[in-house]
Amino acid sequence: MPAGTFATIDVGTNTTLLLVARVDDAGTVTVLENAAEITRLGRGIGQTGSGAGALGAEGIARTLDVLRGYAALARKHGARVAAIGTEALRRAPNGGDFLGPAAEILGAPVEVIDGEREAALTYRATVESFPDVRGGSLVVVDIGGGSTEIVVSGRGGVWSRSLPLGSVRLTEKHVHHDPAAREEIAAVTREVDEALAVVPWPSRATLVGVAGTVTTLAAMALQLATYDADRVHGHELGLGELTLEIARLLASTQAQRERFVGLDPRRADVILAGAVILRRIADAAGVRAVRVSDRGIRWGLLYELRARG
Repeated sequence: MPAGTFATIDVGTNTTLLLVARVDDAGTVTVLENAAEITRLGRGIGQTGSGAGALGAEGIARTLDVLRGYAALARKHGARVAAIGTEALRRAPNGGDFLGPAAEILGAPVEVIDGEREAALTYRATVESFPDVRGGSLVVVDIGGGSTEIVVSGRGGVWSRSLPLGSVRLTEKHVHHDPAAREEIAAVTREVDEALAVVPWPSRATLVGVAGTVTTLAAMALQLATYDADRVHGHELGLGELTLEIARLLASTQAQRERFVGLDPRRADVILAGAVILRRIADAAGVRAVRVSDRGIRWGLLYELRARG
């Protein structure tokens, strides 16, 4: 298998993530850099009316600034850059305002992928990370800021869908009080349940949760003052733990949430909606725990590049 050094970048609605890794001739991956920044490129994605879905100037500037740092890290390691964009860039009518400058910074285009490909990359990262899930019933969920990708695999084959459920999107659409009102969370729950009705849930499945909402909830449950990917990745987040964290979030203001151990203060305004999405998925899937994955789309893209050589 050809060796190489790759920098894979995931430009999401809420976060922008980087993985720089070296792949040797045997296909072994050595991580050189791993970074995640909350950039809120898709702020406003859940709003309605004139200009809804458009990228804001602040979000564009903030994300481009992060990409400059990522490009420097890629150059430092002599890495080939591959970058993808997801829901915010799929929807934005002014995506070119970001994509042009981003390509100049990175020396490579940001490929805006559809929901099906996003789900496929998440699934690939999961089965590479957890070989024990191969062959059994599996549900993989990637809860993002603007959308949630769900992949179901089992004897009936593989089913995948990108649903218009995201922590930023649903917060902006439904939550207008601090702390959130019960009726606002009820509205979030109804929208989630309606969207999940299309999913062909398998019996006795393993549920794997990917991306920042899930890893944050695991870090909160583990009381990690400093994020530790080794402890988060593979953690079994029980429904009891998840219920406790949701209750804490419901009872707190944003200012209080910003001081929660394990919660990045920049996620404090949207984490509750993300947690509700995860809980409703867990309930619908009929599981007692969510296996947490710290390896999302950027890892799936790395594995894809490794396979291509």
